[in-house]
Amino acid sequence: MGPQQLTGWRKSSHSHFEENACVEIGSAPGVVGVRDTKQAALGAARPVLVYPAEAFAALVRHLTGER
Repeated sequence: MGPQQLTGWRKSSHSHFEENACVEIGSAPGVVGVRDTKQAALGAARPVLVYPAEAFAALVRHLTGER
């Protein structure tokens, strides 16, 4: 599955626009993509990281301290 098939991109509430530190996530069945917010304006100039949905959920649980 390529990054172009990911939809529903949304910016993290923890992004800091003033410092150009913005991250977005998008999804497709079974996967989650992570990209730099500025990428939308630049086209495919920067990579989109694509992770299995289960791995991304485990990362979020780890970062938030959830079990």
